[in-house]
Parts: sequence; C-alpha cells; structure tokens
Amino acid sequence: MTRDEETGMPEPKTRIQRQNFEAILEAALEVFSAQGFRGATIDEIAKAAGLNKPNLLYYFPSKAAMHQTLVSKQLNTWLEPLEGIDPDGEPVEEILSYLRLKLSMAQKYPRESRLFANEILQGAPGILDVIKGPLRDLVEEKAQVIATWRDAGRICVAEPRHLIFSIWATTQHYADFDVQVRGILAEKNAKTFADAERFLTDFYRRALTPA
Repeated sequence: MTRDEETGMPEPKTRIQRQNFEAILEAALEVFSAQGFRGATIDEIAKAAGLNKPNLLYYFPSKAAMHQTLVSKQLNTWLEPLEGIDPDGEPVEEILSYLRLKLSMAQKYPRESRLFANEILQGAPGILDVIKGPLRDLVEEKAQVIATWRDAGRICVAEPRHLIFSIWATTQHYADFDVQVRGILAEKNAKTFADAERFLTDFYRRALTPA
C-alpha cells in the first residue's frame, strides 16, 4: 500500500484493504469515544473490527497511529463551521449559523464529540498539538472578527473567545451528555435537537443583538 499524504498511513488499494481499513477506523472510533485514548487497547479495537491483531497491525502500527488518523481525517470537518464565519456577513446571523452547524454536528457525530471530550478529560495526550496549533490559531482569527464587530457596535459580546467556548459547551453537551439528556427529557433524539435549536437560537439572538 502507498502512503496517504494527509495521515502518513498506508493507503488501501484493493476492495478488501479498503473494507478492512474502514472497519478498523470505525471500530477505533467506537472504542476511543467510549474509553478514551488511554483506556482503549489494540485488542479491543481488533475485536470490534472483526480482525485479528496481526491483521490490524498491518494497517496501523500502533494505537496512536489509529488515533492520529481519526483526528487528522476529522480535523477539517470540525474546523469547517468556525472557518465559515464570514467577516463581511451580518454578525448576529453569522454567529447563529455557526451555532446551528455545531448543534447539527453534535447530532450527526456524537461519537466524535465524545472522543474529543474524553481526550480533554485525560489531558489531551493525542491532540494537544492540534489544540495548541491550528485550533488556537483559528479561534484567535475568529475572535478578532467578533471583536471588530463588537467595537463597531454591531454585536453585543464582552469576550469573543468565551462566546466561542460557550457555543461549544451548549451544543456539544447534547452529544457528550446524551444519556443524561435522554434520561431527563425522555423523548426522541430528533425532537431534542429541534427544541434545542429553537431555544439556543432565541437565547443567543437576544444576548448578541445590541440594545
């Protein structure tokens, strides 16, 4: 197999190789999201993928390699909504659009969200370079956009970075604490997210719109 330029991992060519590669990543995502990087084992991932350990190691030489591949492949997906905030757009609507996209991602990708949360709780051993690098740079870039809107009186916000943090917290909560949310609300997932979108949109619109 050749090497993938993005991840550095072997790039599957045959149908069986592609199937095994995707099965391993799917299993790794399931195990990592449930147990975190430190709690997961290669044996558990191999079992979940329906492969033996030597076969798995043919595709990925280590647990860290699987984790890094997942992070690398998902990084653009996670950063895209924040990157999409348009400095030339209408400030409140740009923030609300970002909020809705983050909530939609929490609904569509709950395991990815929990994987990230587990890593943070364990000190982010596999993604600290991402947090301190491209993620921090992007947050700083968009915080400056929001600060420019604020200083022009177009949006009401005290500290742009904490606005971004609050959006992460209020949207990803529905994925990271899914069991708690469902236990309290006792309703279908789709209704929960529809209600959450209405509430959060109204809440942030009121908070962000200048008096």
